[in-house]
Amino acid sequence: PRQPSSPEVFMRFIGLAAIRITINRRALLCGLTAMLASPLAAEALQAKKVPRIGFLGATSASAERHRIEAFRQGLHELGYVPGENIVIEWRWAEEKFDRLPVLAAELMRLNVEIIVTAGSTSTGAAKKVTTTIPIVMTQTTDPVGSGFVASLARPGGNITGLSTVAPELNGKRLELLKEVIPKLSRVAVFDDSTTPGNAQGLKETELAARTLKIQLQYLDIRGPNDIETAYRKASEGRADAVLVLGGPLFISQRRQTADLAIKNRLPTAHGSVEMVEQGGLMSYGVSVSDLYRRAATYVDKILEGTKPADFPVEAPTEFGFVISLKRAKRRGLTIPPDVLVRETK
Repeated sequence: PRQPSSPEVFMRFIGLAAIRITINRRALLCGLTAMLASPLAAEALQAKKVPRIGFLGATSASAERHRIEAFRQGLHELGYVPGENIVIEWRWAEEKFDRLPVLAAELMRLNVEIIVTAGSTSTGAAKKVTTTIPIVMTQTTDPVGSGFVASLARPGGNITGLSTVAPELNGKRLELLKEVIPKLSRVAVFDDSTTPGNAQGLKETELAARTLKIQLQYLDIRGPNDIETAYRKASEGRADAVLVLGGPLFISQRRQTADLAIKNRLPTAHGSVEMVEQGGLMSYGVSVSDLYRRAATYVDKILEGTKPADFPVEAPTEFGFVISLKRAKRRGLTIPPDVLVRETK
């Protein structure tokens, strides 16, 4: 017969030739049916066809719902449908950050192919338990300074993903507060020192404060019970406003943070729009939802064989300035028109 010209034709050729071979077709059919009916065999086939990834978060699914939806959207755009052609194992620490390494180890035992992390705290926990499973960061303030990657261009290990490049943005938030509150002289800085990358953010804030001649009052917040205490100390220290640095604690406790800001009549500046939606005055920062959506691309490329060590960490491309004019009016603040025009361009 004519020689095949391609692998596809060759398979067809073999298929045609196979009908000339005398076999017990009934026995073959029964054997295949038994194999497919076997739970272990079916599970093995499914494991080969459907990739399994883990998602590790420090807060909760409800606190991160908008961001999770963005991640799902990113997967959908790439043709992934959770439960059909990809399996996602969700693990949430529910603000019990000491559980993160345990949850990360649990994902390892499930043999996930990738661990997606929702922030620096989660990334640090995943890094402690594995140096082999690829880790995709959805958002990390300072991945190099935190020791997650060797460099942004060449991560060099099993971690890659997206950075918020947020430290220098804290200085910008301080500038915006000064423009909105011309007499601003004292600012309380709320920080969770356990959040990787926040140390660099604090340095940038201090540099901006010296330039603007603003006195900072540093308040370290380690748990929900510390937030009310911090506001009391800020009021006692005669702070004119509050600057909230990033961290999973503030996202999960955004309602409490906003309510206490209103109660203490202290304008607040944040890095995430969710804080303004709950009652904060303003936010300036990256679109975290966009980072979550783009994280799906990293998942796709790694599943196709790209090594995290060679996959550059990307910077944010979308930024946003959000301010509540209603709350500003209630506090007797007037937003300069040039601020609104400049920041919305």
